[in-house]
Amino acid sequence: MQWPRTEKEALEEQDALRARVLPGPGPASPGAVAGLDVAYQGDRLAAAVVVLDPVTLDLVDTAVVRGTPAFPYVPGLFAFREIPALLDALDRLRVRPDVLICDGHGMAHPRRFGLASHLGVLTGLPSFGVGKTRLIGHWEPVGAKRGERSDLVDDGETVGAVLRTQDQVKPVFVSTGHRMDLETACSLTLRLTPRFRLPETTRAADRACRDAVS
Repeated sequence: MQWPRTEKEALEEQDALRARVLPGPGPASPGAVAGLDVAYQGDRLAAAVVVLDPVTLDLVDTAVVRGTPAFPYVPGLFAFREIPALLDALDRLRVRPDVLICDGHGMAHPRRFGLASHLGVLTGLPSFGVGKTRLIGHWEPVGAKRGERSDLVDDGETVGAVLRTQDQVKPVFVSTGHRMDLETACSLTLRLTPRFRLPETTRAADRACRDAVS
């Protein structure tokens, strides 16, 4: 596949791929879950994919790829910068994950096609995003206890959930990507956050890519 070179080409590609997004249900009991993250240093990047056992949270595989962004920075098209390196890292894994969990968004995106959706369609794997911050949407106040949540709504459409993963700690923003439903995505997020705000998949991938650019 020829990677888009212009904003027009990227928008056309995004429209074509968005039409291929499939609904859930997602796998309620996956055997292996992957976290994906990218770190930058100047004009270089490192893309990391880590695979964890979702029951023990033990690390079972890691792959890191160093390179450069594949596309200029354009709001709404950020995934085009990172996906080639992330796909390369996924190809280097020895353990194939059952679910991809992105440090970012899926449906909770201005064009309803964030990084989690994009990677899910290209790989065929169930995917969802867990974002640290809101990209779009509004929500009602979320209860203070772990597991409480509120719908994330944009233009009258529910695009995700604002989920409290720890008591009295800022919530995260969960949105489906591909072959995933929101209930399963939130359930898996809670399973992967026994102690901290962010999923262990995200924390491990963040460490791996940051170590690679340090």
